[in-house]
Amino acid sequence: MDTLHPTEPGGVSRRRFLGLAGGAALVAGVGTWSGRVLAPEQVASAADAPANLYLAGTDGWIHLPPTPAIPPFHPDNLAPPGLTTYVFGFRNVTGMTTTQRLAQKNKAQHSAPLFWVDQYDPNAHNEFRVQLTNLGLALRPDLFDAHTLHWHGFRNVIPFFDGEPTGSVSVPAGREFTYVYRPRDPGTYMFHCHVEDVEHVHMGMTGLVFVRPLQDGQSKTHDGRTYTKFLYNDGDGSTGHDREFAMFLSEVWAEAHWADAHIQLPEWSDYRADFALLNGRVYPDTIEPNGPSVNAFHTESGVTFDATGDLIAPAGRPDLQYQPNSSLVRCNSGERVALRFANLGFREAAMTTSGIRMRVVGRDATPMRGRDGTDTSYETETLNIGPGESYDVVFTAPAKTGSGAYDTYYLYNRAFNRSNNLAPGGFGGQATEIRVYASGVGPQAYPNDWGN
Repeated sequence: MDTLHPTEPGGVSRRRFLGLAGGAALVAGVGTWSGRVLAPEQVASAADAPANLYLAGTDGWIHLPPTPAIPPFHPDNLAPPGLTTYVFGFRNVTGMTTTQRLAQKNKAQHSAPLFWVDQYDPNAHNEFRVQLTNLGLALRPDLFDAHTLHWHGFRNVIPFFDGEPTGSVSVPAGREFTYVYRPRDPGTYMFHCHVEDVEHVHMGMTGLVFVRPLQDGQSKTHDGRTYTKFLYNDGDGSTGHDREFAMFLSEVWAEAHWADAHIQLPEWSDYRADFALLNGRVYPDTIEPNGPSVNAFHTESGVTFDATGDLIAPAGRPDLQYQPNSSLVRCNSGERVALRFANLGFREAAMTTSGIRMRVVGRDATPMRGRDGTDTSYETETLNIGPGESYDVVFTAPAKTGSGAYDTYYLYNRAFNRSNNLAPGGFGGQATEIRVYASGVGPQAYPNDWGN
């Protein structure tokens, strides 16, 4: 691992770390683990190639509806103006200077930055690298927890890069490590820190990641329409889509977040989800604009982060500065829309569309096909999504019939009456809107883009 300052005396370089004699790997916090973790050419590749994405683990604050209050836990009286809730989380620090990167301590994002990768092509050797640094916790310097990045559900991962701390590397405060992946299975996944995993997952060190299939870019015709973007290598265009939106489900138990801020210890068996979040927000904040940082690979200073490296807030919503991902779906009539769901809360959700049928084409990054190729996809209005599960669905936007600029359909957790701290009127939490226009919504530049 490298320190944040590679010239510091006594620092261990990543090259030296991966190339220890005999293939033995020093695993932070757990002693020594022996064995060939990478072939020689893989060691060189992992050590020398630049990272595709650079994430930082730290703490911070987010905004949740301050009323009704949950005294003394919510809103937290330590919170900065406009914010309510203490979190742990990740930040995208790609493209920043060392000074900017270090300044992001106590500025975590929830949910963690959405990112996506291309399926590994042996002919292209397109490995994907995520560099993770641990900035430490500003409010709780007494908690010197390490962090990892565990790609939940990733098949055949090299244990060294798995992120499960008893068999791979944990990143202490002030250090960094690069994870190397060869993603061979398309579909929707999630990632999280695996250190003190109940606490760190619930506190917000979670996010959604997906793998694009090798079939992307080819032309496939299905039901009379031609597509070039797909969820899986279907061979027949059946998972083709015009637009895609990620829907990441998480929860907040206000007492646990308050306890971490106030040097207390919650009793996890008393768990109660006060807020159910969709892409890190609760309705109606879920339909507010994206922040400019929603595209993890657009990292231009002055566009997605300011001169200090801090996030630029969504237009008109400074309180959502650290919750940049909208869940609003905008599309034209007749378009095929893909929704990628992943749940890293601790409760099952029943995500429901009103007036639109969804076709389930994938579950847990596995296409709905039998061993003999039989199509096992199905239509439904409700997805029952358990903790740690993901679903890939598509729907065709219906014809616009209303007199307004768009028709509105709701996408919501059927348990909405208890998912948003008893919000006035009951409707809140894990809910968003699908807005169908007759025409005029431009092409998407990246996932969750509104296509303005």
